[in-house]
Amino acid sequence: MAAKPHLNLIFVGHVDHGKSTTVGRILYDTGALSENDLRKLKEEAAKLGKATFEFAFAMDQLKEERERGVTIDIAHKDFNTQKYYFTIIDAPGHKDFVKNMITGASQADAAVLVCSAKEGIQAQTIEHAFLLKVLGVGQFIVGINKMDAVNYDHQAYEKTKTELVAKMKPMGYKTDTIPFIPYSAYGGDNIAKKSDKMAWYSGPTMIEAFNNLIEPKKPTDKPLRIPIQEIFTITGQGTVPVGRVEAGILKPNTSVIVMPEGLTGEVKSIEMHHQSLTEAIPGDNIGFTLKGIDKKAIKRGDVVGHPANPPLVVEAFKAQVVILNHPTAIGKNYTPVFHLHTAQLACTITEILEKKDPKTGQPVKEGLDFLKTGDVAVVMIKPTRPVCAEKYSDYPALGRFAMRDMGQTVAAGVILDVVPKKG
Repeated sequence: MAAKPHLNLIFVGHVDHGKSTTVGRILYDTGALSENDLRKLKEEAAKLGKATFEFAFAMDQLKEERERGVTIDIAHKDFNTQKYYFTIIDAPGHKDFVKNMITGASQADAAVLVCSAKEGIQAQTIEHAFLLKVLGVGQFIVGINKMDAVNYDHQAYEKTKTELVAKMKPMGYKTDTIPFIPYSAYGGDNIAKKSDKMAWYSGPTMIEAFNNLIEPKKPTDKPLRIPIQEIFTITGQGTVPVGRVEAGILKPNTSVIVMPEGLTGEVKSIEMHHQSLTEAIPGDNIGFTLKGIDKKAIKRGDVVGHPANPPLVVEAFKAQVVILNHPTAIGKNYTPVFHLHTAQLACTITEILEKKDPKTGQPVKEGLDFLKTGDVAVVMIKPTRPVCAEKYSDYPALGRFAMRDMGQTVAAGVILDVVPKKG
């Protein structure tokens, strides 16, 4: 039996709108969480005086989180539907946890935005919707949760939906093609089974909406790109770089080039999970033995490609960034550390070209001297040393980045255009 196609799914939304409970319920309804697991979670939830939290506990594995009743870190969980195999990237809802969401969004094929019909839209609901759009997540499902708390009322659903559409449409969301699903995570209504309590709703259940997602196309037809995560020296084998194939196909006994150094070598063999591969395709995390290149000559953050179409080394790039949290303001010549695929290096913002209003997504032409928390802008960036990067539209994995400073993620962005290095 062929393996099911795999998709990464991220759940976002305000901290108290029931994301973790939704995820726990999906895991339970798809059989990924057993009756036994659920019973244990129920007992633990009751002990802590949080009786309705048992589904959420399926995700919140840290003891401290259980006691505080909030979700902190990103947890990975898998489940299957008839059509797909999913990995859930659970992104926390708290303000200071946005950086984890950025990491999550950069790996997500689709997103579920959770909004409670009881509490209605919160600032964070909108911020998360906007971040997903800026970071290039392509497919969306909107879940309107806690329908049990509003007596499964059609009007309460319509009100929340209308408000969401009014906010999401100006950001560029095609709201008429996105399912808005009324459900109750706690009761399980409209998750795996259609609910008779909401006969007025004729759309898909949550699981049906997952099956309606489109499998992302693997960019096998594009030139090879493998950002290096680490490099080992194995006795008798030589240099063994490890990384995830982001585009193209790698086969043993082929020549490759490592950029920005411009060194060529030959790939002798490829391994994944201790198995030899005859070819590696996008999404594969591989190790490969490289002849003709010394371990000391290359580093994490370099990118492997074919000599006929080497990875692009950039002089500068134009990017759309969102400022997540900066205590003061960011001006020209600001030089934080960029995390760009596996590379980490200092880069300078040389120019602020335009700002966008995060509430509407429309361009703002004034106040272009500095950027503060919440701002979305188009900027020019110059790396302080040679680095490989690509346009996000060509190679998503090599065209997005996070900016870190003072021990925190201050911004994230996607590359709109590149200025190749000459010579």
